[in-house]
Amino acid sequence: PQRQLMITVKACQRLVKEATYYEAETLENEAKLQQMKDENKDPYDIKKFQEVLGESQMMIPDSISRRDKTLEDLREYVALLRKDEAGNAELMECEWMVEANKICGEDSSETKKEDTDEIAVTVVDGLAEGEAF
Repeated sequence: PQRQLMITVKACQRLVKEATYYEAETLENEAKLQQMKDENKDPYDIKKFQEVLGESQMMIPDSISRRDKTLEDLREYVALLRKDEAGNAELMECEWMVEANKICGEDSSETKKEDTDEIAVTVVDGLAEGEAF
């Protein structure tokens, strides 16, 4: 179970980074395209850069859907482990379970409140730029 948890956590980390990267790349390319238009660059260059921007924009929905599916898979797997391996303290306290809880936005030390109107947020603070998997 620990190895499968590690694989799932790393996949989530990679896909969260990938989706964030595509969103940032699109914003940067939009700014660069606007700068090219403002500087009256060659129309051919502008057209080609619009194609590059379009490709970046097409990647966003796909990467977001893959990220969301993997995050849901992780949540389900963690819930299954909590149910089936509840007595396994080594697994429940291993570094990958801690990472899974961070990614899922859960803290195992807190009690869950059922009657709250708060919005669930996925925490990605633990992901460093250029982090190797």
